[in-house]
Amino acid sequence: MQSQSGRCVCETHFTPSYFPPQLKGRLLRDLTQEELKLLNEIRRAKQQLLLEIKELENEMANVNADLEAMDYDEKSDCTMKQMNIGRSKFNMDPKKGIEYLIENELLEDTPEKVAAFLFKGESLNKTAIGDYLGIGKDFNIKVLEAFVQEHEFKDMILVTALRQFLWSFRLPGEAQKIDRMMECFANRYCESNSGVFESPDTCYVLSFSVIMLNTSLHNPNVKEKPDLERFYAMNKGINEGGDLPKELLKSLYDSIKSEPFKIPEDDGNDLTHTFFNPDKEGWLWKQGGRIKSWKRRWFILTDNCLYYFEFTQDREPRGIIPLENLQLKNVDDSKKDHCFELYTADSKEVIKAAKVDADGRVVEGRHLTYRMSAGSAEEKEEWMKAIRASISRDPFYEMLASRKKKATMPHEN
Repeated sequence: MQSQSGRCVCETHFTPSYFPPQLKGRLLRDLTQEELKLLNEIRRAKQQLLLEIKELENEMANVNADLEAMDYDEKSDCTMKQMNIGRSKFNMDPKKGIEYLIENELLEDTPEKVAAFLFKGESLNKTAIGDYLGIGKDFNIKVLEAFVQEHEFKDMILVTALRQFLWSFRLPGEAQKIDRMMECFANRYCESNSGVFESPDTCYVLSFSVIMLNTSLHNPNVKEKPDLERFYAMNKGINEGGDLPKELLKSLYDSIKSEPFKIPEDDGNDLTHTFFNPDKEGWLWKQGGRIKSWKRRWFILTDNCLYYFEFTQDREPRGIIPLENLQLKNVDDSKKDHCFELYTADSKEVIKAAKVDADGRVVEGRHLTYRMSAGSAEEKEEWMKAIRASISRDPFYEMLASRKKKATMPHEN
């Protein structure tokens, strides 16, 4: 066969660098059987070497990946230790604690980021939170304003909003600090519930009146307890000169009389002792099971269980989700962003959970999945990481699930 240059292809010289000296410059047709055998062995050896080189490259890549992962874990552990140090410093001296977190790049130096950190309140002393929010410097006042914005008061009656607000920190004793805090609360409540009061001033005065009522009714040192008529009189004309509806005032009075405010003591003996030092806590939106509506709930992750409450100060959770043998995944939802979902390996199996029904009875949950929505992509990743770390697995359960799946498959003839 002729090439374009007119030379016979079979006469081409084979002179690669890996040839033995005795074969270099020779024509293929001039090679003996032994030399051809040697050439084939060389080619096979070359292919084997190339495969081994490829395997070594893959092993080196895996080693590098492991080293990077180890480095990441070390950095993550170091970051967690620094964060715990920062929280401890905050609980002893709020100002120094925040400074430490900012200096170590664990917290951004903005009022919004500091407020979000305080609002999450993970392992933070609530008295320390109140002390920091009460500082009269410009930055702290902006943090206070951003902290109040973190609260969602829409469609809440005033006493419920107050319960939530006063549970998120311990109110300091100084009148000037209390004044700033309650003013921020009143502005936020009126912003979230337009039309309820004529002005934030009305909300401010009524809020103080409710707090005073709480003290008068439940402090054993107060001998003369105010009745409903006296509470009406205390709040006469506070709505821009007009009176508030008696139905509203009566509902506030009855609520406080039947259940006093729960003031956080931070001494380990309050109602949050059961959930002390949780793995994670915060607000999430939860989708209903039978009715696919979304409700905002306060979630606490601890002891391999996910608890959710209607309000932060509630004594009992609305539901409990044991995380044993559950799986977790990202999901897209047409109505909510930053969603994730808990589910079982067998998609038809009900998640073993419990909730409180409308009559206050504890009943078994009937969810095939639990879908939640976080406030941001970053917050979603934090929740998913924490939940994955808490999910426990039972090998027997997995074996049984695998056998069950196999047993339900149709047999081939």
